[in-house]
Amino acid sequence: MFTGIINGVGRIAAIHGLGSSSAFGLRLTVACPPAYLDDVGLGDSIALNGACMTVTSKLAENQFTADVSAESLEKTAGLAELGPINLEKALRANDRLGGHIVSGHVDGVGRVAHFAQVGESWELRVLAPLDLAKFLAYKGSITVNGVSLTVNKVLDGTDACELSINLIPHTVQNTALGTLAVGSRVNLEIDLIARYVERMLKHQ
Repeated sequence: MFTGIINGVGRIAAIHGLGSSSAFGLRLTVACPPAYLDDVGLGDSIALNGACMTVTSKLAENQFTADVSAESLEKTAGLAELGPINLEKALRANDRLGGHIVSGHVDGVGRVAHFAQVGESWELRVLAPLDLAKFLAYKGSITVNGVSLTVNKVLDGTDACELSINLIPHTVQNTALGTLAVGSRVNLEIDLIARYVERMLKHQ
């Protein structure tokens, strides 16, 4: 489990195939901030842009590897590209829950429709798949590339649901969200509580 509070910005430094075709998935080498892996062991979970992955080896220069299946690659964004990536270590039982409960399972891939500075903050608008629309609510929680954020506005369309989010300077400066641009694909995870509420209402 995670909280959506990013505790490091890393970088996918190398990508290697796990077999002769894309059906075998990829092995990622992820470079981390100094000392980031000091309390991480083999088999531990780290969320990469919101997708929970397992540390399969620790390398020199504060790097680790993670194997990503073909299915995970198909259902996520940004895990097959070199560049910056949000990192979050798995939640400990005695940690503060600073964001919201996050499972690290991506529910859908959205697309950035607008990203611009407004005063001191930034407005991020994301087009989410229609099947996620019922889980998105004003002042509700959403995870974008692993970052716990609050929905400021929801606009239902015929092809997608547009959600608007305000990013404070701290979030832009301390996560990889600052590298987003119009057209960027992002990983979305809906609020866990909304998922259970929908299930219960469906079977009343």
